[in-house]
Amino acid sequence: MIFPADTNAPHVVHALVRKRAEIAGQIEHNQLALRRLIAELDHLDATIRIFEPSIDVGRIPAKPVPPRHAAFKGEVTRVVLSMLREAAGPLTSRDIATQLMTERGLSKEDNALSVIMVKRVCACLRKHRINGTITTVPVEGSLQGWALVRKRENEV
Repeated sequence: MIFPADTNAPHVVHALVRKRAEIAGQIEHNQLALRRLIAELDHLDATIRIFEPSIDVGRIPAKPVPPRHAAFKGEVTRVVLSMLREAAGPLTSRDIATQLMTERGLSKEDNALSVIMVKRVCACLRKHRINGTITTVPVEGSLQGWALVRKRENEV
């Protein structure tokens, strides 16, 4: 550490120094990974040139890689409405997000990803609440539950 153990520096400074060291380590790690990827790309370029010497590899467009949590259009809505149809009672957005992550094979231990998925589920739920498809239902604790709006028999 930069600070001696007996210093009077506040704990927040120690935490900030530790966080800075962590980020610097991540940067180093990513730079190494980038160097490896550049070397692989160079090898591929050389191999392509063996088979087609006149090709301009610089004109080959890069294919963007979607984030691992990207969903197909309508996938979140499909899963959310399906879960609400099959549920015995109201579900929380966190319950739905956890099930969505399980169905898509995503790690539930990744807190940042969990937050993203809960936000996506909440956006979907809000949209369908506005459309009148679902409604909020009180549940135990401070969480909000969600359930499908049941149509009356005489409604079409």
